[in-house]
Amino acid sequence: MTSRKRRAGTERGPWTVHGEKLAYQNPWMKVREYDVTRPDGKPGLYGVMEPENLAIGILPIFADGSVMLVGQYRFALDCWSWELPEGGGPLNELPLDSAKRELAEETGLEAANWLEFLQLDMSNSITNERAVAFIAWDISQGEAEPEGTEDIETRRVAFAAALREAMDGRIRDAFTLAMLLKADYMARHGELPEAVSRAILNPAGKEEPHGPS
Repeated sequence: MTSRKRRAGTERGPWTVHGEKLAYQNPWMKVREYDVTRPDGKPGLYGVMEPENLAIGILPIFADGSVMLVGQYRFALDCWSWELPEGGGPLNELPLDSAKRELAEETGLEAANWLEFLQLDMSNSITNERAVAFIAWDISQGEAEPEGTEDIETRRVAFAAALREAMDGRIRDAFTLAMLLKADYMARHGELPEAVSRAILNPAGKEEPHGPS
């Protein structure tokens, strides 16, 4: 833990920052604590979690209108979670390169075509984490190579079914919800390549049995 650095009177919007310290650090994130004057004029502390990676999300859409979901146990929430493929990309790496690697690692899938379609600020009251998402299509299957921290299952379902699960609460991951909703909106408004829109709006995509929930 480092000592506090004094920065008298630095304005940060309606906040005044008087000092900061690095409160915690590991290979994946830092937690920085700020000594502040709040917008109401009272003294306070503000903690910000700073990830070491950019959040990366992928919506892999097959020609039949199905998508690949990834299931894994989320330690922080102590629960199982179905999500679209997600991961972290080094800040000095092109997001597309990170997305290709994450998709291959988690699912074994490779895609001939990619489109960035979403950028997000994640949980912006406590972290400066940012996210980029891609639609991937013209997909081929290879071998998955998950990392040692990942115990992954996959499930291929119709896009429409995934969207229903997001709407009724079976899928709760915020990044996945944002990707599904944005893709559905763009498909319905002609903002995606025709083949991608046709696949997304096909209600009869392939479905496989539901795994753990």
